[in-house]
This record gives sequence, C-alpha cells and structure tokens, in this order.
Amino acid sequence: MALLGARPPRDAFVASRLRAAGAVLLGKANLSQWANFRSTNSSNGWSAHGGQVLGAYVQNQDPSGSSSGSGVAASLGLAAACLGTETDGSILSPAHRNNVVGIKPTVGLTSRDLVIPISEHQDTVGPMARTVRDAAYVLQAIAGQDANDNYTRAIPDAIPMLPDYVAACDENALGGARLGIPSNVLELFLEFQPSLQTEVAAFQSAVETMRAAGAEIVQDTNFTNLTEWAESEAEGVVLRADFITNLAAYLKQLDTNPNNITSLADVSRFTRAASPGPEEFPSRNTDTWDEALDPETGFDNTDPRFFPSLEENTFLGTAGGLLGALDRHNLDAVILPTSFAPGFAAIVGAPAITVPLGFWPPNTTVVMNRRGNLVDTGPGLP
Repeated sequence: MALLGARPPRDAFVASRLRAAGAVLLGKANLSQWANFRSTNSSNGWSAHGGQVLGAYVQNQDPSGSSSGSGVAASLGLAAACLGTETDGSILSPAHRNNVVGIKPTVGLTSRDLVIPISEHQDTVGPMARTVRDAAYVLQAIAGQDANDNYTRAIPDAIPMLPDYVAACDENALGGARLGIPSNVLELFLEFQPSLQTEVAAFQSAVETMRAAGAEIVQDTNFTNLTEWAESEAEGVVLRADFITNLAAYLKQLDTNPNNITSLADVSRFTRAASPGPEEFPSRNTDTWDEALDPETGFDNTDPRFFPSLEENTFLGTAGGLLGALDRHNLDAVILPTSFAPGFAAIVGAPAITVPLGFWPPNTTVVMNRRGNLVDTGPGLP
C-alpha cells in the first residue's frame, strides 16, 4: 500500500523491449509482497493490495513465490508468457509449483531498470511460460545491454549479438552433454526433509530420460563446501544490505510518490501505521526489515561489514559450490530437483531453468503452509 499510486518515469527496460518485439502487455500479476522480503510468517502470493494468489492445481494451493501470480497466470493460459523476478527462487519455485517452465537468467543478462529491487548482486528478470520455446522467445526479446543497468553493460562488447535462444530449442541438443548430479546435495536435503524422496524419485526418472536423449550423466559431482553453505548467514547479510541501498535508489527515481516513501525506514513506518488494516501487521510481521534496520545488525552495502559476506557468498558459489563443480568435472550443467536448486545459483548470479516434472501421488499426506491457510503439499500438486 505504501507505493499505491506511485509511478516510475518510463517503462522498465524489459517492458519496453517486449513492446518493441510486438508483445501485448496485459497487466501486472499479484505477487508475494515485497518479493517475500518482509515477513517470516506471511504466505506465498499474498500482498496487502492484491490479496491472496492461489495455485493452479488444487483448491487453496500455495502458489509459491515470490512471482506467484506470474506462475499461476502462465499455468492457466491467462497470458502467452509472464515475467518474474528472482533473487533466490522467485521464478524457479512458482514455475515448479504451477507446472510451467521458468528461466532464471544470469544476473546481468536482463536489465533490472525500474524493477523494485532486493539485491543488485542477485536480482534478475526472466520468463515463465508453458513451454521452453515460449520462454525462449521472451528471453530473446528482453535480454541485452541497458545503459541504466551497469551489470548488463558488462556483457562483452566482443559478442556481436546475443545467442539465438529459440534456435537452441533443439530436440537433439542433449547429445553429448555432460550433466552432473551433486549427490551430497540430495543427501543433505533428504536428511532434513525426507518427504522430498517423492520428488527425488521423479527426478531420477527424468535423469534416465536425459540419458536416453544422449546426455552423459556424471554422478557425485559434489559441492565441496556444502556444509559451510548450509551454515552460512552471508546471503542474508548481503540481501539486507543491498535492499537498504537499492530500494532507496529505486524510490528516488519515481515521478509520482503519493506517500513520500524514500527509504526502507519509511516503508516500515508506513506499514505499521497502516495496520491492522490491509497490511495485516503484526499478524504478518516485518522481521526481515527489522533486522535490516536494527542499529546493531543493519547496514547498507557501502559499510565495511558488508564485504566479507559478499566474499563468502562468492566462494560458496564458485570454488566451493556450483561453478566449482562445473569446472572440476567439465560439465555443461548441474541437474537437481527444483526444490533443492535455487540457492546454489542465487549467491553467485548463475542461471537456472526449471521444467515440469510430474505430480505428487494420490496417497500424499496433505501438509499446510506455515500460516495454515494454504496447501503446501498434497495429492495432485506439481
């Protein structure tokens, strides 16, 4: 509600690229408020202005988030494709939970210009659609250099043009590809969530499909510093510090700002003052903001305390994690069940794609979300 009526000075870069490609923009979908970067006890797909998004497959289904409405709209065919933003899982997870394709591009391939941010180090914009080819058409339209996003300006000038993502949708493309499975990641997640064995079983079946399509499956391409990743708090530090800096920079660009919101502190004050109305505070808390704004633990990304966490993230995503496994084993890609995957790519800005896998079986026990108002797991869910 703090930004209701606010207007940016122009189209976001990705929106203008879609218009230039001939797309018809139908509207904005509801999402998890502040891209799930406000509360520790809210529900995916809820925002004060838009209400609660419901998933596409089961009554009262948790749609996942934070790009919840985009995942559901793509699934139902309300649009040919949708855009989502991802900081850590916000394209991959709702696409996975609504049985569509989601592409999380490399950070810097698509512009974040005039996208409400969390983190310049992890945010990226990507497509969600019912087929890989439809998603590829959208990625083709929105990727590229933008003077207003310095990460896209790092695309090498030596590259005369972007790859042809649509032409890459070749049914023979897996022939000879080396795909690695980090078995220690599977073991770690199953140790804490044994119910995910159902998803792992479906994943193993998909692995055999990839093998039949010509891929070479390389087992035990483990992440060498997985334990350190699981125990690390560095990502949270980076996101909170970036959010303070990056949100203020976004708000400064607004042409119209009815509530004169210029900082995270302003957003927090407004949200509390507007409650217990549509913002539903304290029922839906502001713990994420409170930690970012705490004088003892909070600081922006110019503070010297920020850089050790950024360096830790970089190591855990490169030599100690995903990129290290790719390099050591000469892999084209790492493959994992989507529920296990987003964080490893997120901390190093790496790309990922999720594709439909299957459905929970009829005998699945229904499990509700943390608020008890949506079905998180149950029969027939993707």
